[in-house]
Amino acid sequence: MTTESHEKQKGRHFSMIRTFVLADFVTLGNGFSGAGAILSAMQYLATGETRWLWVAFALMPLAFVLDALDGRIARWRFKSSPLGADLDSLADVISFGMAPAALAFAVGMRGALDVAVLLYFVACGISRLARFNVTAAQLSDGTGKVRYFEGTPIPTSLALVGVLAVATWKGRLGPGEGLLGGVWEVGAFSLHPLVLLYLVSGSAMISKTLRIPKF
Repeated sequence: MTTESHEKQKGRHFSMIRTFVLADFVTLGNGFSGAGAILSAMQYLATGETRWLWVAFALMPLAFVLDALDGRIARWRFKSSPLGADLDSLADVISFGMAPAALAFAVGMRGALDVAVLLYFVACGISRLARFNVTAAQLSDGTGKVRYFEGTPIPTSLALVGVLAVATWKGRLGPGEGLLGGVWEVGAFSLHPLVLLYLVSGSAMISKTLRIPKF
């Protein structure tokens, strides 16, 4: 390989990074916060030390703040990248889809029915973001700003994390009766009533009838 072709290949390799603007790095911070929350939940499962849950809970509001800031920064600087919208959706799936589900599993929602509901919740979050990306142009006004959300925005799952934080604060953790809300026996399976909040949240995200004004 000649030096010239090597330099061209090197340029192509870093071309994606060169297209990033400040808002994109803020979006990545959102994704990093969500991924950090997931890893902290895994560390809690490995060590049993609740301080790792609190680390995860602290990272979730940070993800929310960064998610709110990236669009404002892009509008303030009048700069956006071709990757911006996709980066935002992928980061949101991690921070507000997978991270709340991972935290629910970590605090005790580990039965087969619990896991089925958590997977449904994540699938709803992914579907909701995909629908938004497809319909954003149709829902926007003359300025290009989306007027309202169809279904609840995925960051509303932060409320679920708040409930988990309360359960942790009360010491109501564990895969059995110890978890806040207890456990129901459904045939050969167990179901923690707390997981039904995820069922409701996921269903609200993919609703066509709920219209939430975007401020």
